[in-house]
Order: sequence, then structure tokens, then C-alpha cells
Amino acid sequence: MMKTSTVNISFSKELLDQIDETARKECRSRSELLREAARIYIDRKKRWDVIFGLAGGAAKDAGMTEGDIDREIALYRRNKTK
Repeated sequence: MMKTSTVNISFSKELLDQIDETARKECRSRSELLREAARIYIDRKKRWDVIFGLAGGAAKDAGMTEGDIDREIALYRRNKTK
């Protein structure tokens, strides 16, 4: 059995109501829902860190600065909306 720890977390009433409603709809406990949410967040964060690490290395190899990247993103967004 995995060792667990109990923690206290503060939520606004509105957010806690949403958490509880979602847990009820999925027939699970609040704790189960929050554990899964934390796992999903951590996994997503790790994947984005890898993506940004790769992109940052490629930009550095190409001699691009952060300003260059910002300009490229702005240009792409302008062209995409046209």
C-alpha cells in the first residue's frame, strides 16, 4: 500500500462547490478527483517543459533572442487572422 499524507488546502466556496459537483457526477470522492487533477497537471507541466526546452535549444542554435521569438509569434498570429 502506498503511504499517504493528509494536507489542508483552501478553496473558494465556488471552486469547492464545482469540485464536489464534479466528484458526485463521477461517483468518486473529492480526494480521488483532486489526486487525479494533480497528476494530470504535473504530467502536462513536464511535457510542456520538454517542449519549451527543445524549442529554446533550437532558437538558441539559430541565434534567436527572446525578442525575435516574440516578433515571430506576433507575425504568425497576425497572418493567421487574415
